Amino acid sequence: QVQLVESGGGLVQAGGSVRLSCAASGRSFSGYPMGWFRQAPGKERELVAAKTWSGGRTYYAESVKGRFTISRESNTVYLQMNMLKPEDTAVYYCAASQVEGWRTDIVSTTAREYDYWGQGTQVTVFS
Repeated sequence: QVQLVESGGGLVQAGGSVRLSCAASGRSFSGYPMGWFRQAPGKERELVAAKTWSGGRTYYAESVKGRFTISRESNTVYLQMNMLKPEDTAVYYCAASQVEGWRTDIVSTTAREYDYWGQGTQVTVFS
């Protein structure tokens, strides 16, 4: 069975850095989309960063460009978050799709297009 396990969330001061990690098991995801979503209180879940497959296209939300970096190796995906702001405070979720991404190399940007999810990890940024 497929399982995604997240780690790295916590409390950080504005301007600081946090690295999230997500280890997938149960199958290989090298040819499939993996990414990070976040959901703040009272807001919709939004895509932060994603890769269509291990060597494929990378996507970043406009609000995090230049500050966040997504990377993948084997079945693990990371999100390096630098220059954090209070508005980055949210629950962050790792997600993966069962639809192959290498064939089209097109980024899926909505939550309904992903099939597997981590449990979520809280990131709180204070000033």
